[in-house]
Amino acid sequence: MATANQTFQTILNTAEKLIQEKGCRQTTLQDIIRETGLSKGAIYHYVSSKDELFGLILKARMELMNARFTDVVNRPQAPGLEDPLQLIAEGMQRTSNHQDVTNLIFVYLLSQMDNPKVAEIVQHVYDYTLQTCSQWIEIGKMHGAIPSEVESRATAEMLVMLMYGLRVQNTIAQQPSRFTTQDLAAFMRKTLS
Repeated sequence: MATANQTFQTILNTAEKLIQEKGCRQTTLQDIIRETGLSKGAIYHYVSSKDELFGLILKARMELMNARFTDVVNRPQAPGLEDPLQLIAEGMQRTSNHQDVTNLIFVYLLSQMDNPKVAEIVQHVYDYTLQTCSQWIEIGKMHGAIPSEVESRATAEMLVMLMYGLRVQNTIAQQPSRFTTQDLAAFMRKTLS
């Protein structure tokens, strides 16, 4: 029997697959019910709308990135900024690709912000992302890799602005950014020095 976490992960994975195939607008909760074989009640146990589900996908991806960040930071053989910045830059590069499922969701949700419920979902995702980035900076300070005088919240806001800006830029251009992972890591290194 599947655990609650396994069931929820199945819902997330199925939604991502359907979004990749059909796009956000055409993907419905009914599609997810059909694909997963779960009951309507099982789906609605976790989410009340597809927009809420889409927001949870963005949050889950950020949680995954945070777990990877924590693993990298806790490696004894790799102290300093290089490995964490490389990881963050790679994540920014990947998610800003105009065909990445999280970018498709991001752009879709932005287009629905006139709906107060969607605006609340987007605000929640933004707040969570900002909080996570602030924590990364605080961890860097604790390890002595980031100077203590760097203002965590303001710097995290710039980092989120860069993340979201890359998403929008690549969506408009319909192609990957000309900025490399190394360019992004170097920019962040300068910002955090």
